[in-house]
Amino acid sequence: MLNGQKIVVVMPAYNAARTLRQTYDEVMAHGIVDLVIVVDDASQDETVAVARTLDRVQVEVHPVNRGYGANQKTCYRLALAAGGNIIIMIHPDYQYTPQLIPAMATLVASGLYPCVLASRILGGGALRGGMPWWKYISNRFLTFMENILLGAKLSEYHTGYRAFSRQLLQRLPLEANSDDFVFDNQILAQVIALGCPIGEVTCPARYLPEASSINFRRSVRYGLGCLGTALRFRFARWGLARPIA
Repeated sequence: MLNGQKIVVVMPAYNAARTLRQTYDEVMAHGIVDLVIVVDDASQDETVAVARTLDRVQVEVHPVNRGYGANQKTCYRLALAAGGNIIIMIHPDYQYTPQLIPAMATLVASGLYPCVLASRILGGGALRGGMPWWKYISNRFLTFMENILLGAKLSEYHTGYRAFSRQLLQRLPLEANSDDFVFDNQILAQVIALGCPIGEVTCPARYLPEASSINFRRSVRYGLGCLGTALRFRFARWGLARPIA
């Protein structure tokens, strides 16, 4: 716990057997995390078997692959049901360092930010960590367009390392969002639509061979989905579409 607030870390997992334990060990090393929830999206490896050997870990298994967004929906639903006051999502593929958990949790616990992102762009961690150049350029272009359309000034919208307050998650219409990767973008657009501030901390990243990734075709579809979300937000602001939150 941190200042009497229960911290729950959620890990949306898919074929993460090789890196799950290492990620978990660094998460728990801080001594402030009360519970880890691993939601497995029908992995083809030993992710579930590894997760079930870990202490203070709740394991949920999707019998069929439902998608990254659907995985997160289950993660957040279970975290709220477990009484989490601060919910932190980190991918179990060890791309993001768990060393930032105390800082992110503190920013939420202090009441300064109900949402905190670990940004690979701040400090130049993305390229140093091995992000492919085409993904970096796409990230920068999408972020530029999203900032214009959403009226925000974030360094990136596409990180898989985020912290939320319980109160904020309860206000978000998560089930209305996509079951695919664009879920990540939709949830941030909804936070902005609610007028809630978003904090960012710089985050080094590692692009390991076993790290999760999506191919070029799905990346293009994701990018179009992100732009669609931002346009819908702008149209809603102009009164030409339904509010997104």
